[in-house]
Amino acid sequence: MLNNFTQKRLKLPHSVIIKSPGILTMLYKVSELSEELGVPERTLRDWLERGAPHQRDSRNHIWIPGDEFAFWVKGQKKVKKSRKLGDGEAYCLRCKLNVKLIDPVEKFITGKLIHIKGTCGRCGCTINRGGRIE
Repeated sequence: MLNNFTQKRLKLPHSVIIKSPGILTMLYKVSELSEELGVPERTLRDWLERGAPHQRDSRNHIWIPGDEFAFWVKGQKKVKKSRKLGDGEAYCLRCKLNVKLIDPVEKFITGKLIHIKGTCGRCGCTINRGGRIE
């Protein structure tokens, strides 16, 4: 069993992330939950070893509480770090960063849409960005 210090987030299949909120608030056997989620039993047992909630009864059978498991799956999901681009900023595909544009040129397209073209402040490549006038 892993310590709390060495525990990492698991990369769960997308189908499990989608199906887990629909799990009922009851105790599941490993076979029942693996069938419900569409994953092999061995995979589910590996997740139990890695920290998924479960309990054992007096006969040493494993029971998985559905609501706690769904909460655990939600906690395994990677948190997105999104930051809105400011005025004069764009995402450089070469640097893979949000950078300040040098000499940005705005061109009106239609309605409220605009096209912004500039140069990356780090690598010097041309960056195009779409935008909207508020």
